[in-house]
Amino acid sequence: MHIRETDIEGLIILEPRVFKDERGYFFESFRAATFSERGMNAVFIQDNESRSGFGVIRGLHFQKEPHAQSKLVRVVEGSVFDVAVDLRPGSPSFGKWFGLELSAENKTQLLIPKGFAHGFSVLSKQATVIYKCDAYYHPESESGIRYDDPQLAIDWRIDPSMAIVSEKDQALASLEQIMY
Repeated sequence: MHIRETDIEGLIILEPRVFKDERGYFFESFRAATFSERGMNAVFIQDNESRSGFGVIRGLHFQKEPHAQSKLVRVVEGSVFDVAVDLRPGSPSFGKWFGLELSAENKTQLLIPKGFAHGFSVLSKQATVIYKCDAYYHPESESGIRYDDPQLAIDWRIDPSMAIVSEKDQALASLEQIMY
């Protein structure tokens, strides 16, 4: 597995070695030893899956301490633009976002450590996203930031007039509001 650092410390891109032949393909999507060798010691205890249609934006979600989650995100159907926002107090990249396309075709994964908000927009007709978490979902710790926060100015790679966002996500606070 090829592992690349991003400009934001702790946010890691994983590109598996894919073995293809006339029957199809095979790849390892996760290997604990590879993570451990790199000092990435998250122990994943919950897998989540979501399926959405074109234009859906989910997020930006996170869980507050002590129930914060690290996530390993990948796409098994379609394509999404995946986004992580650094919310770690004192981080030199606090409030910065990073995004990349994850797809069933490229098989790229994104490791998002605790202290980040996460979201994605669906670029294909349908997309199925699977992510591993190192902490259980805790409803009372759930929080988020508005997808269209002007301070973040995220380019979701879809026409804003085509965005489909839940009422719950539209009601989320701005980055400035969660800071205080």
